[in-house]
Amino acid sequence: MDKIDLKILTELQDDARLSNSELASRVGLSPSPCWTRVRNLENDGVIERYVTICNQAALGLPDTVLIYVSLDKHDDEMLKRFESALAALPEVIEAYLVTGEEDYYIKVAVSGTEGYEKFLREKLYRIPGIRHSRTSFTLRCLKKRFSVATDADMNNAQGQKPRRSVGESPRPRAPGTFASKRST
Repeated sequence: MDKIDLKILTELQDDARLSNSELASRVGLSPSPCWTRVRNLENDGVIERYVTICNQAALGLPDTVLIYVSLDKHDDEMLKRFESALAALPEVIEAYLVTGEEDYYIKVAVSGTEGYEKFLREKLYRIPGIRHSRTSFTLRCLKKRFSVATDADMNNAQGQKPRRSVGESPRPRAPGTFASKRST
């Protein structure tokens, strides 16, 4: 990957709905080589997929809780069962097997303390093998990215304007347009 590939990734991380022509203009290429580079980044697995990021508050789940879970056992079968059950819970945004005192770190979207209690009682605590859990409610999000940075160090070092911050929206799009695998 060269600097142009990194510029392409930076632009797509900021707004994956850019047309190929707009993307090419922003990175200083003509449309055809830009399209080829995007395809290569996709084929090489650098770009895994394009997604829509929903506002969890608008979906009625304004609160985020961070739950640490310890299991009774740590054999492969127990881990697989727990992970499969956890993956099936739609409120779980992220889940990690971690080192340290707890076994899992789970990020969950809930609707207040009542929603959290309901999630615990009706879903999480029904998964066999949980020994202990510890939870924190988040107060506010300080930084939110959905992929690793490709340009932050370069922009800061060169004194360029920082990229859009949490809560700041991309430029408006026409109704009915959305991202998909790029074909133009």
